[in-house]
Amino acid sequence: MHPRDQTIFALSSGRPPTAISIVRVSGSRAGATLTLLAGKIPVPRMATRVLLRDGDQQPIDDAVVLWFPGPASATGEDVAEFHVHGGRAVLAALFAALSDLDHVRAAEPGEFTRRAFENGKLDLTEAEGLDDLIHADTDRQRRQALRQLKGLLGDRVRDWRAQVIEASALIEAGIDFSDEADVPTELVAPALKKIKTLLGEIQQVLTAQGHSERLREGLVVAIAGPPNVGKSTLMNQLARREVAIVSPHAGTTRDVIEVQLDLDGYPVTVIDTAGIRETDDPVEQEGVRRARARAAEADLVLWLVDARHEKSLHQKSLDQGAAPAWVIRNKIDLDAVESDAVGQRLDAVNPGQPAGAPGQTQRRADFEISASRGDGVLELIAAMIMFAQNYFGAGEGGLISRERQRKLLQEAAMSLQRSLSAIQEGEELAAEDLRMAARSLGRLLGRVDVEDVLDVIFREFCIGK
Repeated sequence: MHPRDQTIFALSSGRPPTAISIVRVSGSRAGATLTLLAGKIPVPRMATRVLLRDGDQQPIDDAVVLWFPGPASATGEDVAEFHVHGGRAVLAALFAALSDLDHVRAAEPGEFTRRAFENGKLDLTEAEGLDDLIHADTDRQRRQALRQLKGLLGDRVRDWRAQVIEASALIEAGIDFSDEADVPTELVAPALKKIKTLLGEIQQVLTAQGHSERLREGLVVAIAGPPNVGKSTLMNQLARREVAIVSPHAGTTRDVIEVQLDLDGYPVTVIDTAGIRETDDPVEQEGVRRARARAAEADLVLWLVDARHEKSLHQKSLDQGAAPAWVIRNKIDLDAVESDAVGQRLDAVNPGQPAGAPGQTQRRADFEISASRGDGVLELIAAMIMFAQNYFGAGEGGLISRERQRKLLQEAAMSLQRSLSAIQEGEELAAEDLRMAARSLGRLLGRVDVEDVLDVIFREFCIGK
């Protein structure tokens, strides 16, 4: 653990080489660092061109520097920025010069954001939103993360916590005036009304959250089926590039292959699994075991069968858990009898509902495609997008994006519910439950007893943030 009074620096832009790289410095010696390397401290928040020099007065780079005196900075401390040419040699020289300065060191992952949190520049929900924004792969993930960063949840929680504290103060005042007959009732009644309103608002958020937490991780779709039915070919079609080996020989895929897709802004992880069959090959057996396990954990299973072998529609498959499974009849271009419904959904199954799990008696597939030619693949993708829409529901607009947030809101709601029940047994018990509710909301914001989770959250950030 480093002392908090040390000044830190890190590369805050992309990995070199780049046209321009940004190196940030935060801490009490940020101003001295600017003076030593740039020769002066520029006007605050005004880009200034300077020639950077190291401790031996050797030139480093013709650069632009900016100065953000605290507390009006991103971290709440004095912050300096060096905008230099993004070559590796330039950055190496600048880092060496910074490292030579006393009480100046390289930052750890998330240390800039943690200092911003500790200095009150953002709460923990906003820090989590910043982390989600950095790692957002799709537009919908970006929009959800940006709402968190702008304080959509944090503002509501701060308001709820303030009202809980007000209600608690009213009840505790009633305890203090318990000798005066009318005073406790006059104080407790508005407190109970406030608690009921708060409880309703929190429960409404918890009920409406849908799958908003999953939008961070994305939808998981497993392509499964017997060997040599075209699973890897379909994977390549969905990814629009060669990500899996395609071979006419059964058992080519031995391990689980994953690819990340952006389907209309929804993050989707597609998994290509080993062919499900009985085998004596120990390596292939492990691949089959992993295929079964991943398919059982998936949110949707695409069960591929060979159009030329109708009996494969009826054969026992795998235990895919509670996930819906679509049967996909592949290789229709090789089928002796061409279907008139190529690439179309053959029944009226709602994409958001199970289409009938593999292993059940089925007469028709849900889709007919040719993964090699691309017939029907666009219709399959459209159905997957509709499935994602149904799956995530209103999650994109939800307030809750992490399990930690949901659990703490649930704890607060249970404490409020207990306070309503306990008021009949005595104001002291109700007041204690309200203190527990305020504590849960404070932990959600990161302002009360959260040291145990801070390291876990901030170490997930990249260095320079």
